[in-house]
Amino acid sequence: MELKYKGKTKDVYELENGNILLKFKDDVTGKDGKFDPGENQVGLTIDGSGRAGLSLTKYFFERLKDKGIKTHYIDCDIDNQTMEVVKAKPFGHGLEFICRYKAVGSFYRRYKKYVKEGQELDAFVEITIKDDEAGDPVISKEALSQLNIVTNEQYDELVKQTKLISNEIKSILEEDNIELYDIKLELGLTDSGEILLIDEISGGNMRAYKDDVYILPIELYDLVLGKK
Repeated sequence: MELKYKGKTKDVYELENGNILLKFKDDVTGKDGKFDPGENQVGLTIDGSGRAGLSLTKYFFERLKDKGIKTHYIDCDIDNQTMEVVKAKPFGHGLEFICRYKAVGSFYRRYKKYVKEGQELDAFVEITIKDDEAGDPVISKEALSQLNIVTNEQYDELVKQTKLISNEIKSILEEDNIELYDIKLELGLTDSGEILLIDEISGGNMRAYKDDVYILPIELYDLVLGKK
């Protein structure tokens, strides 16, 4: 297999069969030693977080499959912390799709003159461009269209899919009395032009709370899969 990209939390390889292999690391995003899914840098290393993240990703992807929601997931090897996926390309140089149910994190910092911290949001979707130097800025529908990153039709479908997937994850977490505040997804295109959920779904790309207490990524694994 050929190493294609070394990421902050995963390394990406291309397999001889044309599929992609993701190798999960124990690094998580954050700042000053604290985890933050909204940060664009590695903040700390949590032993076991790679295995936990992959186990959760497998669980969520398989639950989504049961609902008929298409993802890039094929199979995974928990012991080696690897996941085989369908090859799909990102939009532009990469976009992130954030669905927000509470005004927290960067959303609150940007709009605190207009909202109270923790205020309810109705599955509000923001799209950001993956650009560490620029601080992963939010980008609008018109900008995406004029920069030839996403068509207006694709934008509408991407927002629809983001809400559909996020609402399903929210419902799954509610089975364990866990409240989802926000989640960051990635969506990509197959060679045939089909939009798929790509990357991962784990504690590392969401804010989740139980009894108003924040759940660390590795703790989410214990709460969701510890008894399954």
